Amino acid sequence: MARTAARRKKTTGGKTANRDAPLRKTARRKTSTKNSIRRKATRYWSARVTGESDALDLDRGVFKLNDPKRIAASLKRAAERSRRRKAEPYRSALSMLVFYINRAGKTLPAGRRRTLEQAKSELRRQFGRD
Repeated sequence: MARTAARRKKTTGGKTANRDAPLRKTARRKTSTKNSIRRKATRYWSARVTGESDALDLDRGVFKLNDPKRIAASLKRAAERSRRRKAEPYRSALSMLVFYINRAGKTLPAGRRRTLEQAKSELRRQFGRD
């Protein structure tokens, strides 16, 4: 008991510490900012790719169109106009379509998935890759 009383009597700047304050038994756990930053970065990488991709400049709402031919035509047009793509236009357009489908995952409704899969076939046809 003498030890705790001695700890409570420590002085700081000429004033004595509050004797009635309870002593903390264990130190607080420090949260690492590295982990929280890392978790956030890994969680949103696909959203960042979608928003900042240098591959293609897509028309707004292209993946929300209901006509597979229009989706394919828009992707083809964007791929052929782009000067920043690294691959040939067909591969760039198809990879953007596949990326969108995969990113949506299980949350993509069956009808929407069917339309986008038809757009893949239409894209092959428009590029003459039947």
